Amino acid sequence: MARTPLIAGNWKMNLDHKEAIGSLQKFAFSLPKEYYEKVDVAFMVPFTDIRTVQTLVDGDDLQFTYGAQDISKHESGAYTGEVSGKMLSALGCSWAVVGHSERRQYHGETDQLVAEKAAAALTNGISPIVCVGEPLNVREAGTHVDYVVTQTRNSLQGLSAEDLSKTVIAYEPVWAIGTGKVASAEDAQEVCAAIRELVRELGGDEVAEGIRILYGGSVKVDSIAEIVGKPDVDGGLVGGASLKGEEFAKLAANAAQGA
Repeated sequence: MARTPLIAGNWKMNLDHKEAIGSLQKFAFSLPKEYYEKVDVAFMVPFTDIRTVQTLVDGDDLQFTYGAQDISKHESGAYTGEVSGKMLSALGCSWAVVGHSERRQYHGETDQLVAEKAAAALTNGISPIVCVGEPLNVREAGTHVDYVVTQTRNSLQGLSAEDLSKTVIAYEPVWAIGTGKVASAEDAQEVCAAIRELVRELGGDEVAEGIRILYGGSVKVDSIAEIVGKPDVDGGLVGGASLKGEEFAKLAANAAQGA
């Protein structure tokens, strides 16, 4: 099954709503239209940018989607600071990142909570991008595949085969995020292939062949084509390289050519 690459830009805590307009407009002007048939592009923006991004995308009929960097497991209620899937859905979000290593590290998020957040996204018609990945000591010990497969299994707990078909998994080795260190294309393929086999076990062949598995971790313009050229790597979750519209457009174009 041919899977269209997904290039998802994760802005993290960068770009206010005014800066968001400039970056997205530059991206839209810089990526030739023919590439939109070969690659799907999405932006994971700060909560404060979402309404602005929605207005821009709808008003200019832009050919990319957008989503949030987190989501509450709760639907509503006395949960100060939380943002629900219902709220995000009302703003047209297609995606929600769950379980990013920065959330796991700095906010103590567990696999169980990640699974609950993924379920909350799906309940509201939002596709979760479930992030998994090993720390450096696990990689150096050579147990990274088992570690990531177990983490992924736990982070998908309770999801049905239908749920999995609407889910994206992002493999981000923690030691490569924002460090300039990049896993080789072969490293990415090894783990992404193992994740796909897990999905096959959980959801069957059709789901396993359809689900998109991304690589993230210091993804750059000159590295993306080789990475997405691997059979089990279906795109990238991109951090810093997604902040500048022109640079991110080049990255998306290279991904389209490499797939």
